[in-house]
Amino acid sequence: QVQLAESGGGLVQPGGSLRLSCAASGSFASIDAMGWYRQAPGKQRELVASITRGGSTNYADSVKGRFSISRDNVKNMVYLQMNSLKPEDTAVYSCNAAGYRAGYSRFNSWGQGTQVTVSS
Repeated sequence: QVQLAESGGGLVQPGGSLRLSCAASGSFASIDAMGWYRQAPGKQRELVASITRGGSTNYADSVKGRFSISRDNVKNMVYLQMNSLKPEDTAVYSCNAAGYRAGYSRFNSWGQGTQVTVSS
């Protein structure tokens, strides 16, 4: 079982910043891609940013230049630095990780999510 625990959400004013963290724990051999997704009320979940084990990144067009994803492969953590936040960034942000368990079976795990609210 692979568990993901997010932290760092909250209420911030437009133009402000937040940093989300996600820690992976449990039994696994390796983690390949890690990413952040978000889901706003009444909307589908969307990819915000992802990062491979080697550090290659991918961002949604709506957050390019404002958000930055990074990871620590030793601590099995992924981070999302969010700057210049806008009200439309308000959503529940969830962490995702995919990789291999011991024995080479694949896993794809999700965190519980953390609320980010951008409002004055």
